[in-house]
This record gives sequence, structure tokens and C-alpha cells, in this order.
Amino acid sequence: MAKIFFSYSHDDEALRDQLEKHLASLKHEGAVESWHDRRILPGENLDGAIDSHIDSAEVILLLVSASFLSSHYCYSIEMQRALERHAKGECKVVPVILRACDWSHSPLGKLMAVPQDGKPITSWTNLDEAFTDVVRQIRLLIQEMSRSPANSIEQGLFQGAPSTSVKISALADVIRSSNLRLRKTFTDFDKDQFAHDSFDYMRRFFENSLIELEARNPGIQGTFRRVSDVRFTASIYREGKVAAECAIAIGESFDRNSITYSGQISSNGYNEALSVEVDDQAIYFKTLMGSHYSGRANKLSQEGAAEFFWAQLLERLQR
Repeated sequence: MAKIFFSYSHDDEALRDQLEKHLASLKHEGAVESWHDRRILPGENLDGAIDSHIDSAEVILLLVSASFLSSHYCYSIEMQRALERHAKGECKVVPVILRACDWSHSPLGKLMAVPQDGKPITSWTNLDEAFTDVVRQIRLLIQEMSRSPANSIEQGLFQGAPSTSVKISALADVIRSSNLRLRKTFTDFDKDQFAHDSFDYMRRFFENSLIELEARNPGIQGTFRRVSDVRFTASIYREGKVAAECAIAIGESFDRNSITYSGQISSNGYNEALSVEVDDQAIYFKTLMGSHYSGRANKLSQEGAAEFFWAQLLERLQR
């Protein structure tokens, strides 16, 4: 059984919980066990507990975001210790890119990051697909490590360590349930906040994307208009003629938190809508209209929702 250590910023705790949930299959198989600082017991020494687990972990997942990079403890203590052990061949360090940030110019830029191509998890249209990709690659890593005798409990886990004592220590660590995650509850306030924060994010996303689209494509012009606090429009012109347009609004239809998309800026109807949903760990968006995108858009993050609507706007131009 491989020990996994999570190094992360508490700003990203919800995403860490989602990743741990997706690791369940590996845990049920007895392939891995995971540890993070939320498992420190009352009265236990914080630094000592973290140091002990980071020094005994065989796989260290660095959950990378701007919050991670700006955290002195994550960046200068946990990450540096992890990279030192990785360089000595004592463990494997895997950067998991949670949110877009300038990580490639850090020491992590030399390592292969996950998900695929280092694409941030929150920029995937479907969060489940992103986490599944991460778990799939962790599984491959664990399988590769298991082929090395030095990495198995039966061989003592650590080269040069007394076999019997390491076996006892390792087994003492793993004789407990890995089913420690409790169900989270979300209030109406949480749902409202998520919806309106996401709408504000989507507004900035569309405005900046139109500017970049125009800069990269000769003959293309983009216009963004903020109609009100709960509605905005976007238009794309090719050689001066309207090529695509949309209106996006929140709370104007059947649900106070629904965000709707209309392919016409003058229409009161809509072509697609997102509703706020929850599971036992997270808040997310779900598509309502059954569009051909919906098969890969069951659980949309804030970023995924913006990309989802942006893809619909560009569809006519990309045919």
C-alpha cells in the first residue's frame, strides 16, 4: 500500500476533498492510503505530524494553485522538502494543477504535471473527467512503483531500514478505515453566493476572451455590453458583419440562481440554462436543456460553466 501525502492550501480544501473522493477505488483495492493536515489529532504537534508524514510518504501530491504558490508553508517548506526527497529517489512528487497559475516557471516546471498536459482541473468542462484523469495517472504511477521491491511493505519500504521494524511501523499506520470523509451540507446562502460569484466570473471571462479573440484573429471584432447587474451580451463580428452573439443572465427565468444562455441578444427566451446543484462534497452547475454538450457537462465548476457557454458562442465560427 502506497502512502499519499496531500500538500495544499486550505483555500483549495473543497478540491482536495473531491480528489480524495475519486481516489476511493484505489483505497478499496488496498493500493493507497492518503493523509493531509486535517487528520492531525487534537493536542498533536502540527509541524511534527506534517514532517513525519511527508518524510514517510511514497507519493506526494502538490495541489497547485495561486494560493499554493503564495503560501510560505506550502511553497517553501512542504514543496521544498518534497522535491529534496524526490531528487534522492525516496518518493515521487506529482504536481496536480487545480487552478490556473504561473506554476511552470517554478521548480515544479521540471516535473510532469497532471491532469493531462497540465490543464488546470477547474478549466475542464467536466470536473469528474479531470479528477478521473488524475486518478488514472496516479494508478499508473502506483503500479510502476509496485514493481520495485524497495517500494513494498514486504521489503521494508525504505532501503537500508530494518525490515521488521518498518513492517510494524507501516502496518500500524494503515490499520484504520480510509472512510473518514463526512458529508458536507450547503445552505441557500452558499448556493446563492456560488451562483452570483460564478456569474461575475463569467462576465469577466467573456469580456477578456472577446478582447483576446479579436487580438489573435484579423477581421474579427468583439463587443461586450453589460446590460445590468444580472445580464450581459457578447457579439462577434467577422468583416463587420455579426457572426455570433449571445445574452447571458442570472435569475431571470425559472430559478433564482439559474444562469441562462440565449443565442440572440434581443430575445427573452434562452437556448440553454445552468442550475445550481450539490452533492455530498461540492456545489456545481448542471445543464438543463440536454444540449449536445451535456454528456460531458454533468458537474460544471465556475470556470467550466464559463467555458461551456463560450464554446456555444464560438460554435458557429468554428464549424
